[in-house]
Amino acid sequence: MSDREDNICLDCGACCKSFRVSFYWAEALERGLPEGWTEQVTPHLSCMKGTNAAAPYCAALGKGDAGAMACGVYAHRPGVCREVQVGDDKCCRARAKHGLAAIAGIGVCEQT
Repeated sequence: MSDREDNICLDCGACCKSFRVSFYWAEALERGLPEGWTEQVTPHLSCMKGTNAAAPYCAALGKGDAGAMACGVYAHRPGVCREVQVGDDKCCRARAKHGLAAIAGIGVCEQT
């Protein structure tokens, strides 16, 4: 299988369009997140630009090769993004919010 077939996230991006991606401001520096991809929420918290909205849409989310969803800062993404796993609770809630089907045989989506 190709990487595209192995990674269901490349056709989804629902988590990037569902939640505020907030983290301690210094994490952006520690991870080498390019300047301009974050915005300040409080004196101590930042978030990915575009996610602090009623209809979040991370500015780093864009179309990759062959129409695949892709994170423009994937190697530098904050820890909160790294924590979301295919089929976990956040993934399932995001997919449901966007009318996407549960992921067959993976995680908790089928159990809810």
